[in-house]
Amino acid sequence: MITLLGIVAGFGLIISAMMYGGSPMDFVNLQSILIVIGGTIAITIVSFSLKDLSQIPGALWRMMTYTPHNPQEIGVTMIQIAEKARTEGVISLEKISKSFDDEPFLKKGLELAADGAKADEIENILKQEIYSTSSIQSKSVDLLRRSAEVAPAMGLIGTLVGLVQMLGNLSDPSTIGPAMAVALLTTFYGAILAHMILIPLSTKAERNSHNESTLNLLYLTGLLSIGREENPRRLEMQLNAMLPQTHRISYYD
Repeated sequence: MITLLGIVAGFGLIISAMMYGGSPMDFVNLQSILIVIGGTIAITIVSFSLKDLSQIPGALWRMMTYTPHNPQEIGVTMIQIAEKARTEGVISLEKISKSFDDEPFLKKGLELAADGAKADEIENILKQEIYSTSSIQSKSVDLLRRSAEVAPAMGLIGTLVGLVQMLGNLSDPSTIGPAMAVALLTTFYGAILAHMILIPLSTKAERNSHNESTLNLLYLTGLLSIGREENPRRLEMQLNAMLPQTHRISYYD
C-alpha cells in the first residue's frame, strides 16, 4: 500500500500544479506518449532474452507485494520447530509444513526434512533454490533500471523529433505549437516515467529481494540444524550470529 500511496501522492501533486496553471489536458499528447512509453518498452525488450521476459513479470509482482517479516520472530519460529522435531521426531514436520503455505521456501525445506533427507541434501537443494530466486529477482531489478535509463533518452529523442518538425515548418505558424508541444512533453514524460515510477520501483524491488534472501538464509540455518539433529540452544546461537544486535533472540533466557 505504501508503494501505491507514494506514486498516487506524487502524481497528485503534479496534476494539482497542472490544474493551478491551466488545464491538465494541455499536458496530454499522444505522439509524445507513443515515443516515450512505446520506445522505452521496445528498447528495454532488446536487452533481455525471451525466457527472462517470461519470468520477470511474476517475480516483479512477488517483490512488489512482498511483506517484510520480523527476523526475530522468524528465529523464534525456527527454534520452536526445532524443539518439536527433537521431541516428536522429524516426521512431525510434515504436519507443521502445512501451516506454511505462504512461505514456500520453508515449506519445501520442512517437507524434505520430514521425508528423511540428509542435511547435506537439504542444503544443496535449498541453496540452489535461493540462487535461482535471486537470479530471477536480479534480472527483474535490472529490467526496471534499464527502463529507467531508456525513458529519459526516449524523451530526448522525442524532443529532437519535435524540434525538427518545428524548424521544418517555420513557414506555417499553425504547426509550430504542436511541434513544440511534442518537443517539451516527451522530455516531461521521460522524466516522469524514470524518476517517479521506474527508479523508485527498482529500489523497492532490490530492497525486498535482499530482505527475502536474508529471510531464506535464516530458514536454511534452522532447517540444517534440524537435519543435523542439533540442540535448539545451538540453533539460537547460530541465528543470533546472523541477526543484528537489536533483533537478537533470547528464547532460553
